[in-house]
Amino acid sequence: MGENPAARRDEAAALRLGLDLGLTLIDTAEMYGEGGAEEVVADAIAGRREAVFLVSKFYPHHASRKGVAQACEASLRRLRTDRLDLYLLHWRGSVPFRETLEALLALQASGKIREYGVSNLDQDDMEEMCALPGGGAIATDQVLYNLSRRGVEWDLLPWCRRRSIPLMAYSPIEQGRILRRPELRTIAARHAATPAQIALAWLLRHPDLMVIPKAATPQHVRENRAALEVTLTAEDLKELDRAFPPPTRKRSLEML
Repeated sequence: MGENPAARRDEAAALRLGLDLGLTLIDTAEMYGEGGAEEVVADAIAGRREAVFLVSKFYPHHASRKGVAQACEASLRRLRTDRLDLYLLHWRGSVPFRETLEALLALQASGKIREYGVSNLDQDDMEEMCALPGGGAIATDQVLYNLSRRGVEWDLLPWCRRRSIPLMAYSPIEQGRILRRPELRTIAARHAATPAQIALAWLLRHPDLMVIPKAATPQHVRENRAALEVTLTAEDLKELDRAFPPPTRKRSLEML
């Protein structure tokens, strides 16, 4: 969102509809539309800030003590709010984790952010970061996770679960690429649902997993919301495992 000024009003309206339907977590980043997405979010949450769990992310090249503080101030200004509920390092860069954590702890102490976390970090990165001062308070790891990208199930997901660190699954329908799969269509027909709703329901069945699909139109928002009403059966899950096999070995963390 936020890349096409002509679409800004409709994008904000879609987000407001999501809030009306109880979808209260909004994920954005300074990278999206180079700040444009945050401005769209600001339009959507105007007058409704208390009802929203607001997440944003900062570039790795802004991960220094000074850079994190400046990036946060810029995001807060674009979002027209005084705080973020969750602030994430977008992916690992060259700045040492220790320095980034010090910056995040300072933002937390000042009230600019409530919680902090990371995105696109694999288990070895998480182990390194969690061992540092402040690392034990990492609230989440936002990663690429969907039916066709199940590598996190081998090690990262169970590692995080043992530490009560929920994952956030981005690109849950693989940017639409998996929706043409006949197996998804067959299961969707059984549930009078869409393939996208089946893909979302597969992730949403986990209570400790947050799922963040994009939705820029009212129809798309309503479709996503309805995925919460889909309950997959044991046979559905077996069919999905056959169509999209779980990992049998360690894989490098994938990114989009």
